[in-house]
Amino acid sequence: MTRVLLTGNGAAAWGARLANVDYVPVFPITPQTEIIETIARWIGDNEMDARLVTLESEHSMITAAGSAAATGVRVFSATSSQGLLYAMEMLYTVAGWRAPFVLVNVSRGLSAPITLEPDHNDILAARDSGFLQIHCSTCQEVLDSMLIAYRLAEDERVRLPVIVNLDGFYLSFTREPVELPEADSVRDYVGGYHTDTTLFRATSPASQGVAVLGGGPYSYFRYELHLAARNALTVYDELASLFAERFGREHPAIDTYQTADAEIVFVMMGSFATKARAAVDRLRDAGWRVGLVRPRLLRPFPHGQLRRILDGKQGVAVIDQNLSMGFGGVLHSELASALYGQTGAPKILVSFVAGLGGRDIADEEFFEMAAVTKQAVQKNEIPPPRLLYTESELREVRKLQAVAHVEREEIDKTRDENARGSQ
Repeated sequence: MTRVLLTGNGAAAWGARLANVDYVPVFPITPQTEIIETIARWIGDNEMDARLVTLESEHSMITAAGSAAATGVRVFSATSSQGLLYAMEMLYTVAGWRAPFVLVNVSRGLSAPITLEPDHNDILAARDSGFLQIHCSTCQEVLDSMLIAYRLAEDERVRLPVIVNLDGFYLSFTREPVELPEADSVRDYVGGYHTDTTLFRATSPASQGVAVLGGGPYSYFRYELHLAARNALTVYDELASLFAERFGREHPAIDTYQTADAEIVFVMMGSFATKARAAVDRLRDAGWRVGLVRPRLLRPFPHGQLRRILDGKQGVAVIDQNLSMGFGGVLHSELASALYGQTGAPKILVSFVAGLGGRDIADEEFFEMAAVTKQAVQKNEIPPPRLLYTESELREVRKLQAVAHVEREEIDKTRDENARGSQ
């Protein structure tokens, strides 16, 4: 075991290297590009035995990845933000092919307006595609999740592609100590390509029906895909348990912190959950019984485990780093549907939208969210969803609007003067 400083991108690249991937179809996009640059350098220096091919778009990249995986090749690829959306058509397609491979998404807010910093609208747009989703909060978790993801994708009870998600900039370019397991240990855990004999091979000609189908057959195959995704809940638990035995690090489907006696619980995903973890410690020092629940699996959604963890809690503050336009936070709605009608479920789920476009969440805002949730429990009233936003931030936006208004007036004045001069 070697301990090194790695960025989140570097950890993803090492995950692909240690998993002995064969084929890496790519297309560069910020903030993911460091992953493929690292792998390309290793291949060029003969440190990694794989083939990397740059395609003309993310659409072609995912097509190539799915096609290669369907022939028994272990495949890795990576994308981000608009690139994931450009590939969206083929996400649904290759999942329907039941082509198992791992795709890293480095989350970045979607335009317009454009930003290079993270939120989760890109990855959540893919939640119904058939790809499984593992969400990471540390660089170590990125590396470990890659190794678990290959076993999960290739398991015969699943046979679905997996997205491993990490936050752009906050995690992709942050260096943290990461333990690199020995290659032989990883080979023993990940093994060769885990799948049955129904793959396409030149020595064993086969066909696959992907033609236009009527509603009956179509419903059958789509439901089969759904059942395979549900199987992944059990398979993931098995693989995570085996990983903990081999490497001593636990990565459950749902990460919990200080929840055993908690009355109020934060629920959130991604790297910002590390800030929530620190806030829990400070709130406990102040006498508040607060805990943190962080789903690592978003698809399949671990309904049963969440119900057990949140059973008997008084209030839940759901912190969404996303915004479904005209609806609200996606994680809040998913959790509400999972808890609806369940005996012992918290009656108060408060929705907070935070961290859009990489906006930081200040320490005092965690205290405010805990206070709002506690007050809602006492009053037995659910407050309306709220966006975390300060008065100083609003003043800055108003200044920018004022500057834009003045510039607009100057442009209009110049245009009118030029028009009069030309008459």
